[in-house]
Amino acid sequence: MSYKEKQIEKKYFSIGEVAKMLNVAASQIRFWEGEFDIINPRKNRNGKRQFTKEDIEKVKLVYHLVKEKGYTLQGAKDKLKSGTQATKDTMEMIDTLKEVRSFLIDLKEKMD
Repeated sequence: MSYKEKQIEKKYFSIGEVAKMLNVAASQIRFWEGEFDIINPRKNRNGKRQFTKEDIEKVKLVYHLVKEKGYTLQGAKDKLKSGTQATKDTMEMIDTLKEVRSFLIDLKEKMD
């Protein structure tokens, strides 16, 4: 029986890491945290935010509504109150399509 090393999975991410993932300033995420009740990362003893993958998905949802769809803050809040599942499904579909497009572009470049 061979030993298979477990992949280390990170549980918590700093606000800087989350900001880098979304290509926004950390101050933008702090602002959204104050505006949207769904964004509520845990804080350690030093007061530093620790985002879980679930927290990051919520930030991505706000990012999608505000930055990609062009909703105002109030419009995004109203949309989230009316139900997030349809918005999440749309966001996931867009992400998947972007990945497929990127793959196809890479494939085309390799063929040329």
